[in-house]
Amino acid sequence: MQFDPNELEHTAVYKLLTGSIIPRPIGWISSISESGINNLAPFSYFNAVGDDPPHVMFSTGIGNHIYKDTLNNILATKQFVVNMVTEDVVEQMNMTAQSVSSDVDEFELAGVTPIPSNKIKPMRVKESLITFECELAHHYFLEGHKNGGACILIGRIVMMHFDDDVLLDNYKINLEKYKPVSRLAGSNYAKIGELFSIKRN
Repeated sequence: MQFDPNELEHTAVYKLLTGSIIPRPIGWISSISESGINNLAPFSYFNAVGDDPPHVMFSTGIGNHIYKDTLNNILATKQFVVNMVTEDVVEQMNMTAQSVSSDVDEFELAGVTPIPSNKIKPMRVKESLITFECELAHHYFLEGHKNGGACILIGRIVMMHFDDDVLLDNYKINLEKYKPVSRLAGSNYAKIGELFSIKRN
């Protein structure tokens, strides 16, 4: 089978992409509105894009041409935090995926603890074992969309936070302690499975 995405319904394109490009890390993004309301939401179109200097990216859909609170907040304040998702907080992360009014603080909704960042205004999730404070470096909107498209945001990491338990010698990460969770399709998620190594030639 082959598909021309221009000839498919958007829902079909979404299912094919999210079902095949897996597993995807989850960026649990915290931001703050200009009026000081905390926001927290997960995004699985997320990844690292460079380390010199360190940058991450995520994208947010714009359904029916309506911006999500996360996008509004970051465009206004130019700051956000990436809170990495682990097995211990996956249920709380899922609670913040629902659509709620912009005056709702998702930290309270999910029952997680907001703690101050060092260099930026948005709060971090205390229960997250790894967090990255970010300043917005670039953003752009996808062109040629049918239903509102998406906005890609790239943030420069200005501060990294690692729980001592997940760190090994020489800045390596202890996966047995970290226990990251990744996104699959639909309501499915994945844990770290069997590991194998291949040495570079």
